[in-house]
Amino acid sequence: MADVQPSNAPRKTAKKNTGWMAALVVLGLAAAGVFFWLRSERSTNASGNGAEFTLPLETFVVNLNGSGQRGYLRVGISLGSTQSFSRGKAEAIPTALVRDTILNVLATAQPEELVKLEGKRQLKDNLLQALREKAPQLAIDNVYFTEFLVQR
Repeated sequence: MADVQPSNAPRKTAKKNTGWMAALVVLGLAAAGVFFWLRSERSTNASGNGAEFTLPLETFVVNLNGSGQRGYLRVGISLGSTQSFSRGKAEAIPTALVRDTILNVLATAQPEELVKLEGKRQLKDNLLQALREKAPQLAIDNVYFTEFLVQR
């Protein structure tokens, strides 16, 4: 008599396919969760305190003097506003006035303070106040550092 082997092969294949399908469903649910989480974060930031429109400026480099040390600050800045910096308005931006105002504030910064988080916050506040005074037509709501390097 010939050996008769039970036919378990189709059963193992079905279990294998079910495992893959379950893994794909879990992966899909995880991806959907991340998508909706990121989407809700973006809409929260847009409607919260964050500015809706930004105007990136060229990088600023200034010499710093403080506590007998010499150094420099290299900082990238973008200005934030709830008003649009549309093409027509961007041409009307007083670039020289904005850059001069920022450079004057940056030049007063102390290197030992800029390496601290509170020092950076204070610098942002000083920049925002100065820009609101000198260029109120821009309606600047926030100052964003896009690059920040202090060399002492």
